[in-house]
Amino acid sequence: MDIALMLPLGNFGLAVLAFVVALSVIVAVHEYGHYIVGRWCGIKADVFSLGFGPVLFAREDKRGTRWQLAALPFGGYVKFKGDGDAASATQAGDIEEMSPEERRQTMAGAPLWARAATVVAGPLFNFILSIAIFGAVMMSQGKVAEPLTVGELHPLPQSGFGLQAGDELLAIAGRDLPDYGAPGGLGDFIDTLPVEESLDYRVRREGREIVVDGPYPQPTRIMQLAPQSAAIESGLAPGDVIVGVEGQKILAFDELKQVVESSDGRALALDVWRDGEVMQFELTPRRVDEPKPEGGFRTEWRIGIAGGMAFDFATERMGPGEALVGGAAQTWAVMSNSVSGLYHMLIGAISACNMSGPIGIAEVSGAMASQGASSFVWFIAVLSAAIGFLNLFPIPVLDGGHLVFYAFEAVTGKPPSDGALRILMTIGLTLVLGLMGFALITDILC
Repeated sequence: MDIALMLPLGNFGLAVLAFVVALSVIVAVHEYGHYIVGRWCGIKADVFSLGFGPVLFAREDKRGTRWQLAALPFGGYVKFKGDGDAASATQAGDIEEMSPEERRQTMAGAPLWARAATVVAGPLFNFILSIAIFGAVMMSQGKVAEPLTVGELHPLPQSGFGLQAGDELLAIAGRDLPDYGAPGGLGDFIDTLPVEESLDYRVRREGREIVVDGPYPQPTRIMQLAPQSAAIESGLAPGDVIVGVEGQKILAFDELKQVVESSDGRALALDVWRDGEVMQFELTPRRVDEPKPEGGFRTEWRIGIAGGMAFDFATERMGPGEALVGGAAQTWAVMSNSVSGLYHMLIGAISACNMSGPIGIAEVSGAMASQGASSFVWFIAVLSAAIGFLNLFPIPVLDGGHLVFYAFEAVTGKPPSDGALRILMTIGLTLVLGLMGFALITDILC
């Protein structure tokens, strides 16, 4: 069928391994979508290949399909009966000599609906993979239980607080907690709290309401690092607590955010608490184009860290239906942000450095893998949604290009001529290779 993705080798070590694993999973699912729906539609597959080049392993199943693993793990393809190449762009020379029954088993001889269903199945299976992964991660993490209850307390430079796991939160610093899902939620509530090392917490413990001391709820503790960020390159790690910037003590994550955003890109010296000792780091914030909730982008200075609470909230199980809805919403968000990003790059509103090529994707793969299995699997879901969406672009050699040809056939009653197909496929291949080359250049320059 089509070539799901072809990318040259990325960087080193973990980045290369993570990139190959992520790409192989996504390509296998994409091409299996083509294969299985084609089989259901009566189209025979001669070859299912994961990778290109010399064949390392192969076996033929009872249906006559050759399943093979090739040496270059940067894509894959399904070659259906009667195809002259892996992209189903040409026909084998002997197709005209086939019987009607045999011709029906080819892509060219199958009804239009069968060909369209087979082509669209690749991207569709990518979306299904993304939804399933997002949903599974959401189910494993659960959702915040109400009433809000303290779960795990994270290590902080300040210690000896009376707050305990299992305490039901009622008020902080004399202010009643809002409902977790209320407009503004905890974010607006925390903004109203005094920034102090210790605050009074009114909690319900074993049926009694008591007041205990606890930490400022949103400290400068690093929960996650953004790939290709200043923070990850400087050696910061999840669990670190930034206690000072340029010699000035800070306590709240919002204080850190204000310092970084007002830095205008100058280098910052950080004092970082890690495992009981304070260490010094220096990093330079970078300009980042971020999507806005209402659409469009804004440019900010960022060091690439995500903060969190001083403690986790207790969670409860999320049902499969709710998780799948959340997974579908997350998949849609990836696609809509991709469209918005491409549009804003084309009109020059944001930098072309927002486009990642093979080197950038490999670096992100390694960075996400280094932060744990959950982060890496989540990244696979994001990349799967993006690749599925990319394959729907109406460019010849991609699935979207084939669907455009089928739409033309549905309207006119006949497919484009062989000569027109050859020209269009050449143009499409040139566009795809040009886009890949441009992305590679941005990787190097950015």
